[in-house]
Amino acid sequence: MFDVARSCLYAARERARHIDVDCMALRSRVHERFVQSRSSAGSRSIMGMMREEGTVIGRFKVSRLMEELGLVCKQPGSHAYKQATVERVDIPNYLNREFTVEAPNQVWCGDMTYVWAQGRWYYLAVVLDLFARRAVGWAFSLRPDADLVCKRWKWLTSSEVDRRGCCFIRIRVASTRVENSVSACGAIGYDKV
Repeated sequence: MFDVARSCLYAARERARHIDVDCMALRSRVHERFVQSRSSAGSRSIMGMMREEGTVIGRFKVSRLMEELGLVCKQPGSHAYKQATVERVDIPNYLNREFTVEAPNQVWCGDMTYVWAQGRWYYLAVVLDLFARRAVGWAFSLRPDADLVCKRWKWLTSSEVDRRGCCFIRIRVASTRVENSVSACGAIGYDKV
């Protein structure tokens, strides 16, 4: 009756009257850690955080406390990055899939990618020397817009970079918005620098 066994009725009443201060403190700390993780930490992560602080607590206790508080962890979804669907036939194919180069600074290639760090997406534009297979330059931004591509392009065309006789190839631009605004920087498609 009333979800309490007959033999424990008086004990259950006493527990209901008595407030467990330690349990309330643990609940508040679990809730703080959950909010601190922006609702992404599960019982294992919260247990690890609390153990780092010196609190001895098990995963199942944290799980039970989270359930009592109604906390459900959620992970960030996959990044929705617009893919280029139309191939640019107006841009000549200088390399013709020949990626072996005899000397450094003959062919550079560039691309943009995104990186998940510190709870958000960051965008990275990199320029590689195909001979050395190393990064020649890069630009970093919070948005995949023309500013990111222009930053990279301005660095490439600066006087500090030795680019005599170098061909710059932009492998792929995933966003037509970025591709259209690259012309504002002076870099369209495959460029002979």
